[in-house]
Amino acid sequence: MTVVHASPSWLDDIPSRLADLDQAHLLRRRRVVLPTEGARMQVDGTTMLAFCSNDYLGLAQHPALAEAAREATYSFGVGAGGSPLVSGHSAANDALEHELAAFVQLPRALYFYAGYATNTGIIPALVGDGDAIFSDALNHACLIDGARLSRATIHRYPHADLAALEAALATSAARRKLVISDAVFSMDGDLIDIPALLALCERYDALLLLDDAHGFGVLGPQGRGSLAHAGLTGAKASRRVLYMATLGKAAGVAGAFVAGDAALVEWLLQKTRTYIFATAAPPLLATALRKSLELIATADDLRHALHQRIAQLRNGLTTLPTNLGWHLLPSSTAVQALVIGSNEAALAVMENLRQQGLWVPAIRPPTVPAGTARLRIALSAAHTEDDVDELLVALRHCAQSGTRPVATASV
Repeated sequence: MTVVHASPSWLDDIPSRLADLDQAHLLRRRRVVLPTEGARMQVDGTTMLAFCSNDYLGLAQHPALAEAAREATYSFGVGAGGSPLVSGHSAANDALEHELAAFVQLPRALYFYAGYATNTGIIPALVGDGDAIFSDALNHACLIDGARLSRATIHRYPHADLAALEAALATSAARRKLVISDAVFSMDGDLIDIPALLALCERYDALLLLDDAHGFGVLGPQGRGSLAHAGLTGAKASRRVLYMATLGKAAGVAGAFVAGDAALVEWLLQKTRTYIFATAAPPLLATALRKSLELIATADDLRHALHQRIAQLRNGLTTLPTNLGWHLLPSSTAVQALVIGSNEAALAVMENLRQQGLWVPAIRPPTVPAGTARLRIALSAAHTEDDVDELLVALRHCAQSGTRPVATASV
């Protein structure tokens, strides 16, 4: 049979669409990186001081984690071999789930191979057609995509506007209501008012799903996360909270977990497609994560060092000229957002810093709203006082010398 295709094909449009992205300063490129010492890494072959990693405690290169993973390969091999519900739920993964639940002081935990897969899977397992989701406007993409996949009615409320959220909850006739929110917002760095969110959920019979990707390991007693920071774990834990956190940031490894009421977690195990139909995370990673939990629990010195660097940066940025229109968003966390404005201007500042030996990523739409392109400065306990001073000097140089359009794009 002869197949006749319409001409021209829509595939012919791809090069021009890529050119449109480039013209709008939205074309992204990957960098080839290799970690070196401290907060430095090789970027496309050049050693640079990096303020781009979510490795907030500097554990990703910790020798104890590497040794734990190496030893695990002798017991478990490299791969998991199957879905957790077929053959992939190893003794290491099982032990990790129990230790995660104990660490965040919640009844039960379920370990996933990736954070994105966790949220895109558990939201459709909780709600569906005829149900209602209430989503903060600045939520991470995985929460947004999970909501869309659920086919529930989505109510998007302005960022951190609890009055607007309450109004939406009060007028919803849905029997099942799910409020979804980042705990620490990944591009602004601010911490949501968790007790207030939970109070609304209690009042309107809703479930709260918190994504604590950027708080786990850093906030709360012994780094137990944003929920513990709010005093809502242990005896004060509510069955209305599902706590999700990733394990590739402060924990320094990979994967994610969700924790909460035992019956809710069992439901997720039974109904989450991204858990049921995916190969489990390799047990060597689970073994490394078990060691990571030990390190996090005793890492008050690292958290103290991190908070010193946060204060140092924020104090130093107050000395920048005010006529540039740059704006530092309020944040007490490791995520510090310096809003530049246009995509072109943000890329120009990033390129200026790169030429001075620093890698600070420019973040642009659709990751952030149009007109708020920014430098996302990610701080780590691996940064020294001198490292932050070097960044501040480089930013002052950018401010004094001005910035010009560049062709280089960020990740």
